[in-house]
Amino acid sequence: MAASVVLGKKVPSFKVPSSSGETFSLTSKKGKKIVLYFYPKDNTPGCTTESIEFNELLSQFKKQNAEVYGISRDSLKSHDKFICKYDFKFELLSDENEELCQLFDVIKEKNMYGKKVMGIERSTFVIDEDQKLVGEFRKIKAQGHAAEILKFIKSLS
Repeated sequence: MAASVVLGKKVPSFKVPSSSGETFSLTSKKGKKIVLYFYPKDNTPGCTTESIEFNELLSQFKKQNAEVYGISRDSLKSHDKFICKYDFKFELLSDENEELCQLFDVIKEKNMYGKKVMGIERSTFVIDEDQKLVGEFRKIKAQGHAAEILKFIKSLS
């Protein structure tokens, strides 16, 4: 996967391991809106806040024909613990080899306690029923973000 996604263009098909035990395939989701939110790490404060908020609004996303998926570089085992701890009702996708992170260009240099590290920049992407990228949100604040995305999705109708 060399190309990266472009707003207004069709998103290249991809497959990635999911916490459901199945492989998530973008192609199989045609006809639904897809919310992909990339977050740095399971069980960290910001990521937990963001995930809980998406979980609380899940029924409203479903009313808009939208499915929500969280993505990080964590393993499926880590995802399972995160899901169980907070009773998330949506799947988390594991991108340990950073294929999706590269496709969506979310790996950025970050400053962690004075050290420069490469990590996931909190970002969300909205894909429409025809698998076109219709929303791109980068450098976001975790708190209140899920409501912002829901509002955006409602504006698409």
